[in-house]
Amino acid sequence: MNLKSNKTKIGILGGSFDPAHKGHLAISKEAKKRFELKNIIWAITKKNPFKNESKTSVTERIKFCKKIIGKNSFIKVRFYENKINSNKTIDLINHLKKNKNIEIYFLMGADNLINFHKWYKSKSISQKCNILVFDRHGYKKNSLKSKTFRALGNTTLKFIEFNKVNISSSQLRKI
Repeated sequence: MNLKSNKTKIGILGGSFDPAHKGHLAISKEAKKRFELKNIIWAITKKNPFKNESKTSVTERIKFCKKIIGKNSFIKVRFYENKINSNKTIDLINHLKKNKNIEIYFLMGADNLINFHKWYKSKSISQKCNILVFDRHGYKKNSLKSKTFRALGNTTLKFIEFNKVNISSSQLRKI
């Protein structure tokens, strides 16, 4: 993981944000602080390929994200799918990497690491950016045993333990 670079460091936190919550905000703040990221992009997807379709429109989810972000202006909420004609993470990374002056840090929860090897071109994602995996309550053991963690270890992947916010979008949808 190249921490000494003249490139502008940006983070990407992708997802359906259905709904956005203080856990998304907590990992964004932690990543900014620990890795000196200039900005973090919350890249909203219309539909996560591993989840059911959202009943909330993208527009409503974007609005709610902005409400959760509040005064944290380093976080930018974006919807790229129409612009890049894809909802694949690798396509977003390739689009952003057209700017040669940025270094990308891809943020995810430990639950996502477990199935990361099933993501479209996951190996390519790990070759093109640093992956920051944030510990989530109840997922540490399985994520550290995952195919991806065993393959990458601490090369381009960093497992981050911090004071977790025990909340998830799926829990919130049930309320």
